Amino acid sequence: MFSTILSRLGQGLIILLCLITLTFFLVRMMPGDPLTDDRVLPPHIVEKNRAYFHLDEPVPIQYIYYLKNLSQGDLGGSMSKNGRPVIDIIRHAFPVSLTLGVAAMIIALGIGIPAGVISALKKNSLIDYSTMAAAMLGISIPSFVIGPLLAMGIASHSVTLKVAGWGDPFDWILPSITLGLATAAYIARITRGGMLEVLNQDYIRTAHAKGLSPSRVVIKHALRGGLIPAVAYVGPAFAMLVSGSFIVETIFQVPGLGQHFINATTARDHTMLQGVVLLFGILIVIANLMADLALILLNPRLRKS
Repeated sequence: MFSTILSRLGQGLIILLCLITLTFFLVRMMPGDPLTDDRVLPPHIVEKNRAYFHLDEPVPIQYIYYLKNLSQGDLGGSMSKNGRPVIDIIRHAFPVSLTLGVAAMIIALGIGIPAGVISALKKNSLIDYSTMAAAMLGISIPSFVIGPLLAMGIASHSVTLKVAGWGDPFDWILPSITLGLATAAYIARITRGGMLEVLNQDYIRTAHAKGLSPSRVVIKHALRGGLIPAVAYVGPAFAMLVSGSFIVETIFQVPGLGQHFINATTARDHTMLQGVVLLFGILIVIANLMADLALILLNPRLRKS
């Protein structure tokens, strides 16, 4: 397992280096000037800012400066926020996005796994058809449609739930449901497929032949193998939930990284964009590593290899 962790970390570092390089050069291909567009500044201030952000240097030299600062843990200063350190902005906003992503994943797992297991156990029944139809509906309807519907249909008629804000745990409910429903639908379909494959295996029929109760066969023998596809999906899905929460954060006015990323894109804030993309790249690498470790624990064949 230790060699697997080292291998995955090595692959993750290579992926992050490629991500850093692509992001750096792509953001500099954006049209416009991040220091002068939409702002009127004296020429000497503009020149001073160009020197501070190394924009007066050729792009390859800027890249070297960026890697040097990055190796020291410095993500640079935000071009659109008067040089405020990007790491400080992320430190304040990322916990909100992370909380929203974790809550959405809990909802997705709490809905998706039981729905997939029940659907597999009731194959070709009305429960199976209705559950999979609901899953297809959840996949087809985007979050920017679900969010306003929940806000108008539930929050507007509730004293506890609010349309916008992030003051108490009750404010997490609607954004988390909006973000987690589509993932729950995917997990339900993946879990159903994994469970159906396992339930047809010889060792499951042997367990039934020994006289074990159906619930014991499912819990003790079938779930471990049936959940492997879902576990493989949960890693990247969690990273997608956190990074894909920008739309939901905008709908419910959640003070996470979404607003900073959108504002940075509009203002052509190179350093802010690079910092947010790097953060989510690290998150995806960690989430995939955790998913791989969970698969090793669930699958004895992977432990032996």
